[in-house]
Amino acid sequence: MSAEPGKHRIGFMREQPLPAILAVLLTVAMFGPAVVLAQVPDGAARAPERVVLTLDDALAVAEARSEQVAIAAAGVDRARGGERLARSERFPQLYGAASYDRSLASEFEGLFDSADSGASCDPLQANPDAPLADRVAELERAYGCEPSSGFFGDDVELPFGRKDTYRLNLVLTQALYAGGRIAAQERQARLARENASLALSSTRAQLALDVTRAFLDAALGDRLVAIAQAAYEQADRALDQTRAQRQAGRLSEFELLRAQVDRDTLQPEVIRRRASRELAYLQLKQLLELPSSMDVQLAAVLESDVAPAERFGAAIAEVEGGVVSRERSGVTQAEQAVTINEAGVRIARAERLPSVSLVSSYGLVNYSGVPAFDDFRTNWTLGALVQVPLLTGGRLAANEAIARADVEEARQRVKLARELADLDVESARQELASARAAFDATAGTIRQAARAYEIAELRYREGLSTQLELSDARLLLQQAEANRAVAGRDLQLARVRLALLPDLPLTTTGAAGGAAAGQRLVTALSASGATGAAGGGTPTSIAGVQQR
Repeated sequence: MSAEPGKHRIGFMREQPLPAILAVLLTVAMFGPAVVLAQVPDGAARAPERVVLTLDDALAVAEARSEQVAIAAAGVDRARGGERLARSERFPQLYGAASYDRSLASEFEGLFDSADSGASCDPLQANPDAPLADRVAELERAYGCEPSSGFFGDDVELPFGRKDTYRLNLVLTQALYAGGRIAAQERQARLARENASLALSSTRAQLALDVTRAFLDAALGDRLVAIAQAAYEQADRALDQTRAQRQAGRLSEFELLRAQVDRDTLQPEVIRRRASRELAYLQLKQLLELPSSMDVQLAAVLESDVAPAERFGAAIAEVEGGVVSRERSGVTQAEQAVTINEAGVRIARAERLPSVSLVSSYGLVNYSGVPAFDDFRTNWTLGALVQVPLLTGGRLAANEAIARADVEEARQRVKLARELADLDVESARQELASARAAFDATAGTIRQAARAYEIAELRYREGLSTQLELSDARLLLQQAEANRAVAGRDLQLARVRLALLPDLPLTTTGAAGGAAAGQRLVTALSASGATGAAGGGTPTSIAGVQQR
């Protein structure tokens, strides 16, 4: 469908009369919006915005505005963060801390107080040359003094019972051996990121299929409305001919009534087709997140055999040329889930092994009320930490059993995913073959039905046939045109689905007797089945299977 003459595209396929737009912009620039609202007619101010969409335009708008795509993209970012988180454990970890403690009561209070309040508090005077009795007497005298002013001297600051304590600490740890846990977590995180990328591609493919289906449904609604309207106009023209022949006395009143009833019975069909078209357009606008009041027109030709969108052209040519498509993303996700859970077993087993870390602590301590930087004392240690689980109440064995069960479950999901993928591919190919056959079968039917109607209309106008013959010819023409439009829609949708199939979620479409198994797979993969071991693995869910 081409744009109407006298209109120009603005923005993304928007159409407005160019002189009116220029006049509005000029008025806004000169006088402001108030003058514009006063001068623009009410009908022009409230005219709905017109948008002419191709399928490529609709796909681009939907992908840019889709919440599902944004959620899947956030999942990719989250998985990348998890990958960096798992890798960070290989590098040194440095932590800093600062603390202040105010002692309200201490066990060391009064411990060094002198029992004799009148005793001398002069510092200890040690003289090695003095007689033994004098040296013993000096020691006994100094023992009776307070620690701060007697035995230990005035300038000695002990940490016991201090009111204020300031600490500055740096702690450095470096993992030396973790039993393979870190490598397994890195493998889990990398596969989780790959699965998240596959989930994003699958979400985009499903959105493209949904938009294509809604776009073709709306285009089919336009075509069916046009067919119904054309049939009504043909019946109305036949009624005019019958009325003219009745006035000329060539037909009876019965033929006139029959022609009038024949025309009036087509009116509800036109109304129903219009209602269906409006519903299809509302669904398309909802997918594109466009206002429901926006006037949308579609540039689509259902009767064409070309690709409905440029982005599908190469993929459709490959699948119709017999090129073997790549493996389904859902199968790849299921296979990677096995590797993820095998890494979970490795993580659970690593918890039984010793872990060795290098630890260094550097600290500054001060006990004065208002500390100066030169008053801090230094503590610096360097050592190794070895941790070995001795008794865990069976937790390690339980984690390993859970991890091994997850591996077996993931392997069975791979089998189910492959079965569903094979069924899905064959179903898509059969659907395309059926749609192609139906489309080819309707190629010459419209021309034959149109020619038959022309003959029937001529015969009826010349009085050589009856109203029933004309109605039958019109019904056959209407049915042939509708069949052609439906076949074109089905063909285009089948081709797009087969082109998108490698990235589409797995479905149970066409499964005879496999619906229960498919539903179990859907439930299993939608839950958090493919997770790491409870001992520290990176959780990963497998998306990509859905019930249709």
